[in-house]
Amino acid sequence: MSGARSRTRRAILSAAASVLARDRTATLPAIAEAANVGRTTLHRYFPDREALIRETIKDSAEVVSRSVQDAAPHEGPPLEAFRRVITAFVDVGDRLMFLFGDPRLLESRGPTSQPIAPGDPVLDLIRRGQAEGVFDPELSPFWIRSVVWSLVYTGCEEAANGNLPRHGVVSTVLRTLENGITRTPARSS
Repeated sequence: MSGARSRTRRAILSAAASVLARDRTATLPAIAEAANVGRTTLHRYFPDREALIRETIKDSAEVVSRSVQDAAPHEGPPLEAFRRVITAFVDVGDRLMFLFGDPRLLESRGPTSQPIAPGDPVLDLIRRGQAEGVFDPELSPFWIRSVVWSLVYTGCEEAANGNLPRHGVVSTVLRTLENGITRTPARSS
């Protein structure tokens, strides 16, 4: 695919993930508008809604996976690596919101369309952190990963709704994870 065609395809897939993350019933014309392309251009790349959604799932899973790999979760102290991974998740928040906003979306595509494959580097990082005493070893790594995804999803959703500045999502997620939601009372001297 030529450079221009590839850029147009990526723009359509990115816009589809963004638009559909916020409105599952969005029309193809709305997606074309968000991608800054005409409806006929969108149809040249994706003949129907089902083809567009199928390719957006595939592309979004690849984008999320690549962002995790780029965060190098296997490098450095677990907490630092975890912070990089959370930043990477927030950077691709629209893709996560699209993939996880409707559980039926991935279920209908089968196990091969899960965004993180077996041998998940995030689970490996959590297990490494537990082994090094950084993360609570009594919590399941799957639980911790699900909590992270939920917090990132909620943070991105709050930013999209105007309740949290986009630049504040990472710090809010990290603060919630690292400190929990309770406040330790000050000790008296």
